[in-house]
Amino acid sequence: MVPIILGSIVALALTIERGVALWRVRLDIRKFADDILSLLKNDDLKQAQAVCRMIQHPIGRVFQTGLEHWGEEPAEVERMMEHAGSGLVAGLEKNMSIFMIIIGVEPLMGFLGTILGLIQAFMAWEIAATTVTVEQLAAGIYQAMITTGGGLSVAIPFYIIYGLYTNRINTVARDLNHYGEDFLKIMKDKTMRKRR
Repeated sequence: MVPIILGSIVALALTIERGVALWRVRLDIRKFADDILSLLKNDDLKQAQAVCRMIQHPIGRVFQTGLEHWGEEPAEVERMMEHAGSGLVAGLEKNMSIFMIIIGVEPLMGFLGTILGLIQAFMAWEIAATTVTVEQLAAGIYQAMITTGGGLSVAIPFYIIYGLYTNRINTVARDLNHYGEDFLKIMKDKTMRKRR
């Protein structure tokens, strides 16, 4: 049970730490993107930059990267925005692999406890032979049941939390991709008009 309890403490710490990080990136992203894209269409780049600087969400930083290189070769701007977006998404995914390892190991630790408990019960049976008592068997079986229950009790809720966090990160990544394409389309159109 000690490794199971330690794992649950680490998982709880990761839940809080990642929860705070993901809470900071809350934003009505559609409204924000529409506002920025509208400013870009009206050639108000300074105002767009000012708005992006105030936003904690990764899309603000990705758009800021695009605005800093506005007018440069579109393919290069796209590469820079993708690089910035990848780094920000990686930041949101920080420690998620450790979280998943703990979730996967917790039930296995419980099952290991089950096996060890059953081994203990059968060893007691072997030693006592026909004089074995219920108390001797119960100690091993009790250990078996408590560790399995402990491992599953830790893994199930944290697996749900992991799924919610992963879904949130994937949504942020999809939004960065979607609205980043809209940003680049406007920039390409503006660049083409200037060249004419």
